[in-house]
Amino acid sequence: MSPPNGHVVNRPLRRALRRDPYQLVRLAGWSVAETAPSLVIGLAIARAIDDGFGAGRPATGFAWLALLGGVWLLAAVGARQVVMAVAAIVEPFREELLAHVVDDALRHSVMSGRGPGAAAVARSNLQVELARDAFASVITVVRSFAFTVVSVMLGLATLVPEVLALVLPPFVAGLVIFLLSLRALARRQRDFILADERTAGSLATMVGGLRDITACRAEERVAGDVGLRVAEQARAARSLARVTALRTLSLAVGGWLPVLLVLAGTPWLVGEGAGAGVILGALAYVTQSLTPALGNLVEGLGINGVRLRVALGRLLRDGDPPVRARGRIAARDGGDGGAGAAELRGVTFAYGPHAEPVIDGLDLSVPEGDHIAVVGPSGIGKSTLAALLTGVLAPGTGQVLVCGVPADRLDPADRVLIPQEAYVFRGSLLENLTYLAAASPEAVDDAVAAVGLTNLVARLGGYSTEIHSGLLSPAERQLVALARAYLAPARLVILDEATCHLDPAAEARAEEAFARRGGTLLVIAHRLTSALRARRVLVMDGTSVRLGTHEEMLAASPLYADLAGQWNPSSAQELVP
Repeated sequence: MSPPNGHVVNRPLRRALRRDPYQLVRLAGWSVAETAPSLVIGLAIARAIDDGFGAGRPATGFAWLALLGGVWLLAAVGARQVVMAVAAIVEPFREELLAHVVDDALRHSVMSGRGPGAAAVARSNLQVELARDAFASVITVVRSFAFTVVSVMLGLATLVPEVLALVLPPFVAGLVIFLLSLRALARRQRDFILADERTAGSLATMVGGLRDITACRAEERVAGDVGLRVAEQARAARSLARVTALRTLSLAVGGWLPVLLVLAGTPWLVGEGAGAGVILGALAYVTQSLTPALGNLVEGLGINGVRLRVALGRLLRDGDPPVRARGRIAARDGGDGGAGAAELRGVTFAYGPHAEPVIDGLDLSVPEGDHIAVVGPSGIGKSTLAALLTGVLAPGTGQVLVCGVPADRLDPADRVLIPQEAYVFRGSLLENLTYLAAASPEAVDDAVAAVGLTNLVARLGGYSTEIHSGLLSPAERQLVALARAYLAPARLVILDEATCHLDPAAEARAEEAFARRGGTLLVIAHRLTSALRARRVLVMDGTSVRLGTHEEMLAASPLYADLAGQWNPSSAQELVP
């Protein structure tokens, strides 16, 4: 996975911060209260010593300490309100991310014809919570740092302005060192997190397959693979440790060097009229406020900032972004040149490392606007081919391209796969039909009429009726999915026996509607009539793959000729040899 794109990652963060300006004002106001001790601590200590206890006026000394105690009580109230203000910013951010993940999972499940899987659920539970917590931490740390630094500088300027010459230069130098190292630190931290996850995944796979590993005598090979992951993580850890040294250096320069300079500059400060209380007050400003603030910033941005970027990069899929092919189907009767074209180059796929390939070295070119019917025995790899073309499965070797783009990186809106068991979610009929694309009432009516859904709409009482999977028959669910795909802007449509529950007349109507619609149509044939309607037929017989017209396949493929010879139009015979 490539590094996250900054614009993609920063966009939801900016929206979260701009969503409710009142919350930002509220956060700033209570931050002043929370960081008030950073402004008062040095001044209170200096006055308590120089004007109070040191001058023989203990009441004055206790009064200044009481003031400091009161400020700490105010800070405690401010801290509670800050937490609530941060939550008011972060929770809507979390809800937006969660909505994005759920929408993305549903969209992919509808495109692929499968319900939301465990991976989507895990991502919504883990990555969203991780992003929420990291975002809250970053806001808290950066806000606290900014207000604390301003408070300390104002306090030092009020107490003894000369001390700023000793404190400010090293502090700025340490901050600059950290900021310059932050990009490298973020990159190394991210690499370590990913290496750790890959190692954990490799170990989990190994433990789950110990019996098979032993049976196949693959212990050495598997140990070598796991060892590579462990070594990769070790290298990432060492690289991170080297960059972390810069973080330590920045803290030493910006946080502790000012302490040494104040101590070393004490004679000069005394010569400028500073008393013992002023010196102790200046040290309190640095050690109790400035140094902890810098340390929290270094720790917070160096860890939680990186976690936030990694989590957002995954949730927003910017590490491997979908690619939008140029152009769209401009009308239902045609498409643009090149849209929907698909190509397989030397593709091999097997369900497992030791399984026989279902597809082996396949080369296939499907030009734009083609209408192909795929024919072959059950289990020969027809559905696997459909899944490869839509990016649901990745090839073991070779390339699967759609519009010149790897299939798994193509924008989901550019292709639709409808399987045998169509996916319908709980919601109104209209929501189900227009989930993949907004459509006008006229376009919805046209799609409903085209695929033969009119009777169902009438039976349900209109588009606003709520539907769910149990309310509809398998054939009705298929019609809803077909109308949804018809309305989608997808240039590539694959029907994987998507009309198997329809009668022959309804099947013919639906397939002819998609043929008129434009774009590229691939039909995993359930009946031979689908092959007769197609422009070309792809025959998969387990030993070879042949592509041509119906007449060409009769001459070239014994399997197809046998199927055609057995076919009886009056019985609407299914293609299950």
